[in-house]
Amino acid sequence: MAGTYLTAEGLRKLKEELDHLKHVERPSISQQIAEARDKGDLSENAEYDAAKEAQGLLEAKIAQLENILRNARLIDEKQLDTSSVKMLNRVRVLNLKTKAEMWYTLVPAREANLKEGKISIETPIAKGLLNKTVGEKVTVQVPSGILEFEVLEITL
Repeated sequence: MAGTYLTAEGLRKLKEELDHLKHVERPSISQQIAEARDKGDLSENAEYDAAKEAQGLLEAKIAQLENILRNARLIDEKQLDTSSVKMLNRVRVLNLKTKAEMWYTLVPAREANLKEGKISIETPIAKGLLNKTVGEKVTVQVPSGILEFEVLEITL
């Protein structure tokens, strides 16, 4: 499996999420299972079945996060530059059709958050912007059609 690229912030959040699942959620579900078991006949105990199913989903999520952490590759933010668009750059673009200016920060998929202007490096817009320089125009095919941008500024 190829590593998942993460920023230091993304790695911290992932570790916090895993810690919460292991030390808060896991004991809570164990308690729910114990309480349901104390109610008697497990063959007809919906609470027990629901808690066991929740436990299975939780354990799968924990395993998934542990696997991501095991294979995580930390992005060295000191090695970033602004000569062309790269991951973690903040890019100001002009939509040539609507004349609207937008800021995007290109981030690993796990850290994407459109409300914060963070778009996954795997999106068509990010792929189209990669390696472009200030002043370059780019045409991007998106599900709703074709977008044309001009790169106005690249920052860290």
